[in-house]
This record gives sequence, C-alpha cells and structure tokens, in this order.
Amino acid sequence: MSFRKCRRIADLTQREAAAALGLHQSAVALWEAGKTAPRAALLPKVAELYGCTVDELLAPDPPKQAISSDTT
Repeated sequence: MSFRKCRRIADLTQREAAAALGLHQSAVALWEAGKTAPRAALLPKVAELYGCTVDELLAPDPPKQAISSDTT
C-alpha cells in the first residue's frame, strides 16, 4: 500500500491526519508524493491512526495491470 491509500482507507483527509499527528498538512502531502518520509519514530503513530501496519505503509504499491484489448 502507500501512505495515500492507507489514509484514504482510514477515511481521513490530509488535514485531519496532520492535525491528529501534530503536523502541518504539507508534511502529509510530501509523504504521499514520495518527496519525504516521516521520521522512523513517527511511523507507528501513523500506522495506528490509519489502522494499518508500518509494513503496509512502507510497502510499494503493486504495478498497475495493463488493460487487455483482446476482442475475441
């Protein structure tokens, strides 16, 4: 999964997640854009807030499958 996907599954906005973690919304946006990552000490708090594991937060999203154009 990704930070964005976990946050959305938790039904939180970036602003709500940031407020719950005592951060600015731009910090959450930067995580989701892959430009920065939260400090290691913050990862368990993020995972708890999002209702997932740290492993799920850090796991890469699987590649998107190409849509088959088979018209048999």
